Amino acid sequence: MEKQQRPTRIIDTHLHIYDGEYPLIENQGFTPDNFTIADYQKRVSGMPMKGGVVVSGSFQGFDQEYLKAALKALGDGYAGVTQLPGSVSDEKIESLNQHGIRGVRVNLKRGVHKDIDGIVEFGRRIWDLAGWHLELYVDSRDLDDMVPTLVKLPKLSIDHLGMAKSGLSQIRRLADAGVSIKASGFGRTEVNIKEAVQLLYQTNPECLMFGTDLPGTRNERPFEPSDIDTIVAALDGEEQAVDRVFYRNACAFYKLPE
Repeated sequence: MEKQQRPTRIIDTHLHIYDGEYPLIENQGFTPDNFTIADYQKRVSGMPMKGGVVVSGSFQGFDQEYLKAALKALGDGYAGVTQLPGSVSDEKIESLNQHGIRGVRVNLKRGVHKDIDGIVEFGRRIWDLAGWHLELYVDSRDLDDMVPTLVKLPKLSIDHLGMAKSGLSQIRRLADAGVSIKASGFGRTEVNIKEAVQLLYQTNPECLMFGTDLPGTRNERPFEPSDIDTIVAALDGEEQAVDRVFYRNACAFYKLPE
């Protein structure tokens, strides 16, 4: 098989924008520094970025004004994932869809949500309305009892390889059921990245999607370009596998133009 050293095109499926022009909410005593579109573009300069996904952080609550502005500025090839209450109206979801928002993030890691059955019901609702998915920020060690319920969702992704080494078997079960898994936030996870990428790609070649997690707020080690090399090495540099993980899987999942 033909091999390559680095991807020739990348969709960054997990980035955050913190713009002081819009309100930020203190979370567990912490408020992030500004990280603008210009800051992001400087950090990924020289990389073959073709698009990305701006993900709402806990500091941004249920605000979408910053997200709509960011997606407008970034242009084609970028989508958004926001946070919304379960009480959000159908009309609001349909309106946000017109601005390029494609999913809702649910924060289980920091105890923001507890009702798994309610989360699944919400996930089905947004799928029926707009073809949206749920993204879970969760410690995979907490997934034991959730997996049978979560696989009922029509479309789901998990952040940062699930974060916990001991929970990788649960992440594999989700991947095998068609759930997408983000290879992102390497400084947040105790997972062996190379082993996890190999295992998950073998389980489901369509499940893995790359993300920088920039700016890496509250992360012990923010994204480094060597993270790309780690994933490529895990895939043995095989051209089709590299293109899937860094580009094609994300295009399909987020309905981005190729």
